[in-house]
Amino acid sequence: MSKKILEIKWQRLVYKGETCPRCDQTDKELKKAVSFLSQSLLSMGIEVIFKKEEISLSEFKKDPLQSNKILINNLPIEDYLSGKVGKSPCCSVCGSSECRTIELNGKVYESITADIIIKAALLAVSKLIREI
Repeated sequence: MSKKILEIKWQRLVYKGETCPRCDQTDKELKKAVSFLSQSLLSMGIEVIFKKEEISLSEFKKDPLQSNKILINNLPIEDYLSGKVGKSPCCSVCGSSECRTIELNGKVYESITADIIIKAALLAVSKLIREI
């Protein structure tokens, strides 16, 4: 059986070494989710690869919704969960730009929780398994 890859990529604004509180919280949640997924999927021959990418202030100003964006196997997390992308005011790091939110089942999330990340990742895994 060939090894399958589950790639989780997260991009967020980093300005002068800082990010906003919602991205900081998402970072903590991603660490929990990636740890859980790595351990859980190992026996299935699925390797979890986690990539963090920084968005510059100029990139952020062009498109603030690219910050705090999670892609799993190149698809945005909201695509797996039938969610909608929204935006709301954030903090001083983000300036006057409104930052990315996700709406799932009528609830808006400014930071993304580990359980949401895990649910989307498991849906991505089901696609991987069907490809075997």
